[in-house]
Amino acid sequence: MDYDYLVVGAGLYGAVFAREMTGQGKKCLVIDQRDHIGGNIYTKEVNGIQVHTYGAHIFHTSMKEVWDYIRRFAEFNHYINSPIAVYGEELYNLPFNMNTFSKMWGVRTPEEAKAIIDEQIKKEGITEPRNLEEQALSLVGRDVYEKLVRGYTQKQWGKSCKELPAFIIKRLPLRFVYDNNYFNDPYQGIPIGGYTAIVEKLLDGIPVKLSTSYQQFIGEAGGSSFGKILYTGMIDAFFDYSLGTLSYRSLKFEEEVLPDCDNYQGNAVVNYTDEEIPYTRIIEHKHFEFGKGQGTVITKEYPASWNKGDEPYYPINDEENNRLYEKYAALAAKEGKVIFGGRLGQYRYYDMDKVIAEALLAVKKELG
Repeated sequence: MDYDYLVVGAGLYGAVFAREMTGQGKKCLVIDQRDHIGGNIYTKEVNGIQVHTYGAHIFHTSMKEVWDYIRRFAEFNHYINSPIAVYGEELYNLPFNMNTFSKMWGVRTPEEAKAIIDEQIKKEGITEPRNLEEQALSLVGRDVYEKLVRGYTQKQWGKSCKELPAFIIKRLPLRFVYDNNYFNDPYQGIPIGGYTAIVEKLLDGIPVKLSTSYQQFIGEAGGSSFGKILYTGMIDAFFDYSLGTLSYRSLKFEEEVLPDCDNYQGNAVVNYTDEEIPYTRIIEHKHFEFGKGQGTVITKEYPASWNKGDEPYYPINDEENNRLYEKYAALAAKEGKVIFGGRLGQYRYYDMDKVIAEALLAVKKELG
């Protein structure tokens, strides 16, 4: 068969691209090396609970056009992300706000909180931060850094904050209001029925071939031909790592079904900022839909180093990797029939709304 587009990756980017191109009369074939659609936003139902298999995904955006677009495929609830941080025996609200500061220092007014933070920053005396630790201390002071930043960050990156470059943390927002809403975006929520249902609707009527890598498919394509390829996999893998291997961080998930427990932690996301605890957070999925479902399901999330063959979750956008990516991007620009998109194809971290916006932009460019 002949197709206008081979879409490599059945995640959000590939699904949006395929949907829009199909709507324009183009023939698309979608392949994915996983055994399911949805990429990292894949959800599955366990005892009536929508489980976020690859970590918590809370949809949020300031782009009304993206919000209107995604709601064509799902109804969203009014969930607001308000994580809790655990440090030793202490509990704190995130993001850093007056509830956090009141618990930490016993203060009540923004003026009191600002005075403590300013004094701690002044005491550190850091004018030119040389590493992430000094950058954080110069932004939030010693107490917030030690209890809520240092351990979590070191687990996330697998390195001491003193070994990490300062530019990783450009800012650490401090909110001097009693507001635990993690995001500032006006449009937020969780799709009722899970994210997989969204991708199913996006791919409705479009042929999809799962458990199939790009290399495997091209080798077995036989008489199939494609006008163009949308590639959402790792850009360095596409070029067989010819210029070197880009770096990533990976994650490991430990899922546990607790049929006899109705409420394990009282919140969807609880971060563990103490370095002695190996996981960074525990997700209790039923709270994304306000307690719906029988029993409960929790997932512990462990940061992990990445090696070839592991799932790459976070690009490491330091100077060295960004330079290498630019070389791959130059090669990609010469591939006239291949479009590189998404988190791995463009080697950058994208929130879900940005994935949709970028996919729609790619469609617009293709259609001229």
